[in-house]
Amino acid sequence: MPKLIRVLRTTDASGKWEVGSGKGLQAWLVALAFLLLPTQVQAQSLTQRMDALLDRPPFQSTLWGVAVVDENGRAVYSRNADRMFVPASNTKLVVTTVAAALLPPDFTVKTSLYGTGPVVDGVLQGDLVLYGRGDPAFGVRCYAIDTTSVNACDRDPAENLRELVAGLKTRGITSITGAVVGDGSYFEPQTIHPGWDLFDTNWWYAAPVTGLALNDNSVDIHWEPGESVGAPAKLSLWPEYHGLRFENRTRTAPRGGVTDVDNRMWRTPGTFDAWAEGTVALGHRGGTDYFAMWNPNLFAAHGLRAILAEEGISVAGETSSTTDSLAYAAARRSVPLAEVTSRPLKDWIFPILNTSQNLYAEMLLKQLGRQFGGEGSWEAGIDVERRFLIDSMGVDSMQFALKDGSGLAADNLVSPQAFTRILRFIRRHPHYEAWAAGLPQSGQRGSLRSRFVGTALEGKVQAKTGSISRVHTLSGYIDRGNGKYWTFSVMANHHAQRSSAVLGRIDEVVRLVAAD
Repeated sequence: MPKLIRVLRTTDASGKWEVGSGKGLQAWLVALAFLLLPTQVQAQSLTQRMDALLDRPPFQSTLWGVAVVDENGRAVYSRNADRMFVPASNTKLVVTTVAAALLPPDFTVKTSLYGTGPVVDGVLQGDLVLYGRGDPAFGVRCYAIDTTSVNACDRDPAENLRELVAGLKTRGITSITGAVVGDGSYFEPQTIHPGWDLFDTNWWYAAPVTGLALNDNSVDIHWEPGESVGAPAKLSLWPEYHGLRFENRTRTAPRGGVTDVDNRMWRTPGTFDAWAEGTVALGHRGGTDYFAMWNPNLFAAHGLRAILAEEGISVAGETSSTTDSLAYAAARRSVPLAEVTSRPLKDWIFPILNTSQNLYAEMLLKQLGRQFGGEGSWEAGIDVERRFLIDSMGVDSMQFALKDGSGLAADNLVSPQAFTRILRFIRRHPHYEAWAAGLPQSGQRGSLRSRFVGTALEGKVQAKTGSISRVHTLSGYIDRGNGKYWTFSVMANHHAQRSSAVLGRIDEVVRLVAAD
């Protein structure tokens, strides 16, 4: 302050003061600006640096949306923050936060076996109905960062089916006169979302969504070259109770030749008729693809029948399925013959966030519809989300338009600003810890395992990734230390660059923000 005073001088004996002129005046004004307005000057500097980074080639034509707010919700940086963008798998932040807020972390559902007739002398005189209530966790998956912890992983997709069959044996049931039925009517009959690409529906990430699930509603198809050039490639399908009529139309190509079988597996819509075509080069190490089952309810019924046979329980009738909620309503009013309880909700959320599992997200969305909207449908689930985002989270209704739970539909739209509000809401919620256990953290197991590694942000970024064609997103938190954190959403739409390049630029954005 003394240096500033020295540039002031009196004009006469009256003691009135005036500011000096020339270089002294200029220095005084600059110094005063930094003393009185440090926050504004620093924010302007960050804005300039961020704008330059986002506009630097080859991304000068990319549509960027960025919102960063501090722990008090004040904007740190904003670019198109209130405009809507295609969020890809960042959509999963919506369904998981709404579910975590509305349902307790230990929420569970039951999967039951019902009989349509009496049990007489060990014989079920009627059909055996497998009724699912939206448990996604019938599969091979881990539900914690530490995969060695007790009960962290499921290794056998039929484990719950085995437990159900054990319950039948406890009741002394040795045979069934009727059919084995997979009843998926807890959710709506529509199993494929109309906004999904038709080609995608061949694969696990766009598997049909029903009240029953088994092995992510898909079959693992392992492939490798045949014994010689021209021979069919070797294909094996698992689980073996898949029920597919699968034709091998592949051949083995010369060493170093084209391997394209993984993109050329098909099915006749509405049937279990499927085939693989294309080539596998001799010497190729092979691979595994995950082929969606068009009718998960029938797939689950095939699985149950296989376990029944393993345990010596005979079935006289056929294997069938239904999505008609009235077909076995009377049987469901009776006492179940056997029942298993699902993993808790927090375990469903973990793979949705950590490894971006689409089926779990869609089943959770329909579960929201069933629990709070009157029916287990996409429409009812979206309506529950919409009402909660507006009424409870305070999200502007003009900053989101949702279509599914996973983000696979390209017509989902959410603004970066909406994501920061959603993330700040759940951060303050009593169920936050259970929800955040699944959110990927830089350098740890999950979709951020290899990002920010070796930088000051290793272990400091916790965020959800997102990616579909020409879209990449990242939304979450930056740990600032001393209990402080910033919430951010970075969304790149309409780009024409390699994924690795876009991810690199997004990570640069996060590092620049964190360094400020």
